[in-house]
Amino acid sequence: MPELPNNSSGVIKLTELSLPLYEVVKRQITEAIMLGKLEPGAVLPSEVALSQTYGVAVGTIRRALMDLTNDGLLSRRRKTGTVVTGRKPQHSLRLFFQYFRLHGLDGSLSKSVTKVTSLDRSGASAADARKLQIDEGSPTVTFHRVRYVDERPIMHETLTLSRERVPDFPERPEEIPQLFYLHLLENYGIRISAIREQIGADLANDSDARWLDLALPAAVLTIDEVAYDQLAVPVLISAHRATTAHHRYVNEVQ
Repeated sequence: MPELPNNSSGVIKLTELSLPLYEVVKRQITEAIMLGKLEPGAVLPSEVALSQTYGVAVGTIRRALMDLTNDGLLSRRRKTGTVVTGRKPQHSLRLFFQYFRLHGLDGSLSKSVTKVTSLDRSGASAADARKLQIDEGSPTVTFHRVRYVDERPIMHETLTLSRERVPDFPERPEEIPQLFYLHLLENYGIRISAIREQIGADLANDSDARWLDLALPAAVLTIDEVAYDQLAVPVLISAHRATTAHHRYVNEVQ
């Protein structure tokens, strides 16, 4: 039986989210595919079984599976059932903001894991307050993490949010989940709907050398982001610094 996510550990119920239920189910199944929990060729349980797993109506499951089939992630086969195709959602605008966009040199979509190295609570600086549209000195939470592909560090990043938007935020670094956007959706009803990026290049500093295992001098790709929710309110600011020795940043919109 393939491993499927469910809402048993969620702080809020699926019915309390601002997204349509079928969209929530669709995204959770997509995340399972992206993380390899649902491997190519895996056969999903029946619609009735899935509705019991997610606690939603069969019609909701049917709509989610239909969309995933149209996106090419699933295939509906008469005798077998619903099968994971193995295709990656690189070209779907609806999924554009959800996935890591450093691809292998051969163009393959990279599956990454993250490790949070620090977690701090402080007041917003003038620059952070301006980006988050909050008052200077307002409580914020900031964490740093390193992203790995095939156990190789390729990016380190710092993320900052207003504490008012994320009450009961995890107290310890190890409690912050891998899929942070999904965490915002499931626990706070915040759906990241748009991201504004500024991309540049810089010489690696001592911090880059430490986290990315670089020998100086070296170059790094820099990505400064502001992420917005479904109401176009800024939610998250982040600064990414990456080595592109084995990867390329791919930005595809259609």
